[in-house]
Amino acid sequence: MTISRRDAMTGVLAAGGALALARAERAEAASAAAPTTDWKRGPDNQRIADLGDGRFLNPLLSGDRPDPAILKDGADYYMTFSSFDSYPGITIWHSRDLINWQPRKAALNKNIGSVWAVSLEKYKGRYFLYIPVKAEPNSIFVIHADHIDGPWSDPIDLKLHQHIDPCHAVGEDGSRWLFLSGGDRIRLSDDGLSTVGAVEHVYDPWRYPDTWDVEGFAPEGPKIHRHGDWFYMLTAVGGTAGPPTGHMVIAARSKSIHGPWEQHPNNPLVHTESAYERWWSRGHASLVEAPDKSWWAVYHGYENGLWTLGRQTLLDPVAWTADGWFHMKGGDLSQPIAKPRGGQALPHGMALSDDFRELKLGAKWNFFRPAPDEASRARVEGGALVLKGRGTAPVDSSPLLLIAGDPAYEFQCDIEIAPGGTAGLILFYDDKLYCGLGFDEKRFVTHQYGIERGRPDNPHGRRMTMKVSNRHHIVSYHLSGDGGKTWSRFDRGMEVSGYHHNVRGGFLMLRPGLYAAGPGEAKFRNFRFRAL
Repeated sequence: MTISRRDAMTGVLAAGGALALARAERAEAASAAAPTTDWKRGPDNQRIADLGDGRFLNPLLSGDRPDPAILKDGADYYMTFSSFDSYPGITIWHSRDLINWQPRKAALNKNIGSVWAVSLEKYKGRYFLYIPVKAEPNSIFVIHADHIDGPWSDPIDLKLHQHIDPCHAVGEDGSRWLFLSGGDRIRLSDDGLSTVGAVEHVYDPWRYPDTWDVEGFAPEGPKIHRHGDWFYMLTAVGGTAGPPTGHMVIAARSKSIHGPWEQHPNNPLVHTESAYERWWSRGHASLVEAPDKSWWAVYHGYENGLWTLGRQTLLDPVAWTADGWFHMKGGDLSQPIAKPRGGQALPHGMALSDDFRELKLGAKWNFFRPAPDEASRARVEGGALVLKGRGTAPVDSSPLLLIAGDPAYEFQCDIEIAPGGTAGLILFYDDKLYCGLGFDEKRFVTHQYGIERGRPDNPHGRRMTMKVSNRHHIVSYHLSGDGGKTWSRFDRGMEVSGYHHNVRGGFLMLRPGLYAAGPGEAKFRNFRFRAL
């Protein structure tokens, strides 16, 4: 993919116009000289990383897959991500070659708050997830299971209210620890289900020059790896979002889990240097060994001009050096990279289209900020998703949402409402920022900027087919009264490039979905998604 001058300038304007036009012109010349490569396409025409020729092209997992936590478990790899206010949360993905991934099950069903960067570990045959949440108060929980698909235990509150981003580590003496944001740590009990003693400060992260454009220092996301004679700690600094050049990866090492920690001589190891690179705000890295014994770093980043897609998962090759350090080899990750060899390639991803023969909560659909009884609202029946109405609009209806990872797509669905009910299709960032189109039996309701606006007449009554197109942030709606044989365009369009974290906060993405509000139940049939 070649980044055009228009795309580059779109990114500059979104970032605040801080970089000069001359740099944009240089970036345009550089990108014009670069090879043009597009992604392969998978289910529903969604882009996939594996190019099928021994190479892959990032993103490894498209769409909002932030703060990747990865676990090598024999020949299997498991990975999960921050799920924030989406429940069921912490969906586990599975791979055997590091490139192709399939979703399995969600590990967390009870709403304990907004889930941030977790730690996924296996210790003495048991799986653990250490889960930081933003709630009242903030805390860190732990759940455990004897199988990766669960059942997972109920969450146990570790009562750590001042830290985020835990990382489980085992010392050379067998002691168990949680490393935390800010260079701190706390000891864990032998069973890993409670803490011992107090939080202690053990590491002062490397600091970038104060002339760099960043969001803030914010040392977070520590990841501890033991390799050879050393423990290595990778840390994210510079802030997760904000300027494209902010987020970065630094490293330190120690012969003991107890320190002292020596800074990597070439920090930062990953850093977006220009707003004209394909991937922005790259950070929060873990190391992992591939089936062929090569080493890789998995981390996240925003795609140039596409903050609306959230932080996507990236894979970067790693080289170890004779002095016991390592570096990343992938550059700005804009070009294809040779895949690791070995391992069984699973079919990648999943279709977002749904015939509703079964209810795929967690693996595909998630409620936004659900009440304890939210799952009872939804069932499948006769090829339809039957969703009980709640609230009056997307703001208070806890909509059902998907993660879509392409810059352009469309989705459609047959919708039938009960008398007095309202339902529709939406693009949803959070309960304060969304857009979409709904209807009751007499009128449409347009959702713009997170509020409800025009209510033109509805000629279709209580049943219609609705289609939403999002083409590089340009949104349009089409309607059909005959099941999609003929379409009419709804007279309202939108531009949604500002529906993202740097405008609203929250670290989320703009997600397609559906909602039902008011009395009765809405029925959704033949949900069809297609990347464009």
